[in-house]
Amino acid sequence: MSAAVKPDLPSEEKGIIDSIGSLGEKARTTFARPNRIKISVSRENLVEVARFLRDQLHFDHLTNVTATDFPKEKEFEVTYHFGSIDGAGLRRLIIAMGCRIPASDPVLPSLILEFPSAEFHEREAAEMLGCVFQGHPNLTRLLLPEDWNDIPPMLKAYRLPGRLEGE
Repeated sequence: MSAAVKPDLPSEEKGIIDSIGSLGEKARTTFARPNRIKISVSRENLVEVARFLRDQLHFDHLTNVTATDFPKEKEFEVTYHFGSIDGAGLRRLIIAMGCRIPASDPVLPSLILEFPSAEFHEREAAEMLGCVFQGHPNLTRLLLPEDWNDIPPMLKAYRLPGRLEGE
């Protein structure tokens, strides 16, 4: 258990952490507090761990997908937030599953087949940061105007037109 995991957690959180521990190197708990757990996975294990969260731990709803640009590390982190609608005693809990990918190869598998609610969230991350979700059936433009021809606007390297450097 990492230093970011409080030892005095409610029993549900402890049980979830123990269950995630059964996955070995496929997932590791990086943060835990009451009502919140964060795990880290590699893109190779992303779909398998997401299925485990759904099928074994009853986190049956993907509430959102976010992506963050880390230019110094030349990486993106795509974070999936899972909740439970049907899991008794789990409704208060959120599991965040983070997956770091290199900015030079921002490809990871889509979770749309496991969680249909991923559709618009993955499209937004693709459009705003340039992540590619393999297997997503419709990574078409969602928010930006049709004539957008600049880099994805949520990248730290993006600069608003007309702004001076350093503003």
